[in-house]
Amino acid sequence: MPELPEVEVCRLGITPHIAGRKVENVVVRNGKLRWPIPDEVHSVVGKSLEKIERRSKYLLLRFSSGTLLLHLGMSGSVRILEQGTPEVKHDHFEMLFDNEKMLRLNDPRRFGAVLWFPEHVDQQGLLTKLGPEPLSDDFSYGHLFTKATNRKVPIKTFLMDNHVVVGVGNIYANESLFIASIHPATPVNCISEEKFNELTDIIKQVLAAAIEQGGTTLKDFTQADGKPGYFAQKLFVYGRAGEKCDGCQTVLEEIRQSNRSSVFCPQCQVLPKQKTK
Repeated sequence: MPELPEVEVCRLGITPHIAGRKVENVVVRNGKLRWPIPDEVHSVVGKSLEKIERRSKYLLLRFSSGTLLLHLGMSGSVRILEQGTPEVKHDHFEMLFDNEKMLRLNDPRRFGAVLWFPEHVDQQGLLTKLGPEPLSDDFSYGHLFTKATNRKVPIKTFLMDNHVVVGVGNIYANESLFIASIHPATPVNCISEEKFNELTDIIKQVLAAAIEQGGTTLKDFTQADGKPGYFAQKLFVYGRAGEKCDGCQTVLEEIRQSNRSSVFCPQCQVLPKQKTK
């Protein structure tokens, strides 16, 4: 699944081509995505796209009359193409603009979404309960420690909870915990406030670096211009189970948490002993 850096790179890639342009047509080839594409998406025809924002992993296309929300799901991608570019399999949705460009959504698994929020009202409630953006000032010292109070959930699971903080997906949670020397199964109530503050900085740095370098190269994601990202070349642990740790040369191990792979170094990321009564 494209993670926050990939979605932000996508936003940066498509914005110069279509922001400020007028929509000439909307084409829905297959409206059966994660949720049915509503007919109201056609209401943007004749209106100008004012700006493109991102909230968590959602792209928000702002018009004067409302917001069109795009989500890439597990395997989706958006491209800016010349109008008339032949469609390929899994091209489900496109918006045509007055500069001969079009935005096209391709989604093989159809877990993505195209929704319309009239008057910018989140009728689905998708955005209202989300935690803070990890690169914003709202994600600051003390936030994680406060959220962890009286909880025993593993730190890896905790970081991937969108009610705690958005966009710290599987790849970057693995990487951040390695850099912070925290075992992914460590209960959050075993982590000090000082360590949480350190982890906050690390998460910001890891995500910012990923965005700067173009997002992680995934088999089903490339940037809006078709060029792959490059951050995957610098991953410390994700996808490297069985290889040697770059720091201590210990073989990296893998466990499953909430049906996700967690890779860690047993030497650099020691699981603290649980207190017994």
